[in-house]
Amino acid sequence: MKKKIAALLLVCSMFSCFTANAATNDNDNMLLGNPSGATSSISDSNNYLITKPQYDFSYNDSKHEPNWTSWHLSSGDIGSASRQNDFRPDTKLPSGWYEVTANEFFATGFDRGHMCPSGDRTASAGDNQATFLMDNMIPQAPKNNQITWAKLEEYERTLVKQGYELYIIAGGYGTGGTGSKGYMTTVGNGVVVPAETWKIIVALRDGNDDISRITTDTRVIAVLMPNSQACSSKWANYRVSVDDIESLTGYNFLSEVPTSIQDVIEAKVDNGATN
Repeated sequence: MKKKIAALLLVCSMFSCFTANAATNDNDNMLLGNPSGATSSISDSNNYLITKPQYDFSYNDSKHEPNWTSWHLSSGDIGSASRQNDFRPDTKLPSGWYEVTANEFFATGFDRGHMCPSGDRTASAGDNQATFLMDNMIPQAPKNNQITWAKLEEYERTLVKQGYELYIIAGGYGTGGTGSKGYMTTVGNGVVVPAETWKIIVALRDGNDDISRITTDTRVIAVLMPNSQACSSKWANYRVSVDDIESLTGYNFLSEVPTSIQDVIEAKVDNGATN
């Protein structure tokens, strides 16, 4: 009996690791990897994996915000649904965890900055509503959010219209940004203001077997922007390598891509078109 129990525990452990670290379905929001090794164990409250149909993310209960958010974007995600604008707490967080409310960023000088943007989920009203949960937000300086970050989001959707599908991961890093009312380290009830915002975009022509189609020539855009009103309006000014963001965050991006390909595409700084 003890041997049977031990074997069962081993199988359960293996399955748990699999669900946290690998995605097997093409177009899965986390197909290219789990950069922080987030798990669905509530004891891992600062690296807690939450999966939704619209995006997956690692939630940090101490910071009251996502560490990173990962999603797939293709033509099927873009439709005619209007912006729902229904910012609200995520009531499905584990019991006892703080739920950030819709008004906590008000009068702070920082925007409720989407990680997975509203414009990337317009196939249905429900998909769009999912992007307005407050655990999809970080405090962003208005110029960062409304101009520089927004222009990059628009360019991502331009690529989709040109026949690409994208794998995107985004987050904040550090503590302390400068909004329209000056420098702050937190807003509301302790929501951490990041010092910088970052994003990684892997662009593939529409197709199947996506991981197998990633080569050393695949376009990868990585940006690292100051969370500040001094942010330049041109997102291209903030292009860096994936390696740069890995060094900063300690995360392991694109881990499901073969290492020989990772080593090449993660070292490059994109110099492609910007509009």
